[in-house]
Amino acid sequence: MRRRKFLYQLGLWSGGVAIGSHAWAASLANPKPQRLVVIFLRGAVDGLNVLVPYTDANYYRLRPTIAIPRPGQNQGALDLNGQFGLHPALGPLMDYWQEGNLAFIPAAGSPNDTRSHFEAQRYMETGTPEDKKTTDGWLNRLLGVLPQQGSPIQALNVGNTTPTILTGRATVASLAPGAVNRVLLDQPAIATHFDRLYSGQDALSQTYREVRRARQEIMSALAMETQEANNNAPPALGFAGDAQRLGQLMRRDVQIGFMAIGGWDTHINQGSSQGQLAGRLRLLAEGLDALVLGLGRVYSETAIVILSEFGRTAAENGNRGTDHGRGNVMMVLGGPIKGTQVAGPWPGLAPEQLYQRRDLAITVDFRAVLSQILRQHLQLNDAQLARVFPGYQAPQLGFSLL
Repeated sequence: MRRRKFLYQLGLWSGGVAIGSHAWAASLANPKPQRLVVIFLRGAVDGLNVLVPYTDANYYRLRPTIAIPRPGQNQGALDLNGQFGLHPALGPLMDYWQEGNLAFIPAAGSPNDTRSHFEAQRYMETGTPEDKKTTDGWLNRLLGVLPQQGSPIQALNVGNTTPTILTGRATVASLAPGAVNRVLLDQPAIATHFDRLYSGQDALSQTYREVRRARQEIMSALAMETQEANNNAPPALGFAGDAQRLGQLMRRDVQIGFMAIGGWDTHINQGSSQGQLAGRLRLLAEGLDALVLGLGRVYSETAIVILSEFGRTAAENGNRGTDHGRGNVMMVLGGPIKGTQVAGPWPGLAPEQLYQRRDLAITVDFRAVLSQILRQHLQLNDAQLARVFPGYQAPQLGFSLL
């Protein structure tokens, strides 16, 4: 078998550069670098149901059917600090909270107020939300300022294509995600039966056909929306296996890892403690556990950042879901993290506190959080930070994550 074909099958060919396994294995003797993993939840996860502001009465007023019950109630939030609770589906993460390795920033986001998935993801991945012309990603620029560790792989992407965040001059290796079992949601046999049943010219049949056409148009539009929101990211179903493989490979002096998970655009039937969102959060928690397991001994040197392009509306919509919003929660996990804290100002959910009277306001720029991690964990100086986030000067945050 030709070497290039073999490397393609392994998923370790990217940017025209082949990565050989023998040379990589030889790098295990190199000094241990500090590591960073970024996990992007494509589709805009509902941060208000991830990190539940259960002491804010407006939360329950705005979400009569999808709010997470208060701690102590049936399927209630898991209390963190007397003000915020964690979605019960994320229960496995409570161990990291109690160990002091998990922190949350409840109202973070991008200063660009677009509600387009594509634009918001791109701005967050380029790290220049004020500049639409940027073509490379901030993680790729980060590779350009990090010291070379001697490893032939410095960054590893889990995906079939190189995402914007890793696009640029530096070489990036890609690992193909594992196979995902897809579920057929619609049942054509049942639809065909009803089409025949209501094929006449009576008023009921005509009404059925009109509703059916309207539904097909709506479902088609939603499918297009979901495709844009996910931006080629696989769903959470295969996340645990991919995350564990990423962790195992990052033991070999890989400094930067990236994964994206789709399926967070919950416009319809989002659910509360159970349901659509809960199922995906459960898979997310399992995947983070698997990532830590894969990292093994290097978990103590690894910071893991979980973020999404924007949040969702404070109020639920008429379909018991949520629409595109603004502020969102960021999660930071890892051995070096100063956890057991919900960090950053909480703006509140009263009508006058909401952005445009509909969304959680942003009080922390996502780049401020990332800049602190890059400065304190990866030891970047001011000049290096300016290359990673050009035109941005991070303010002094009132909290420390490391």
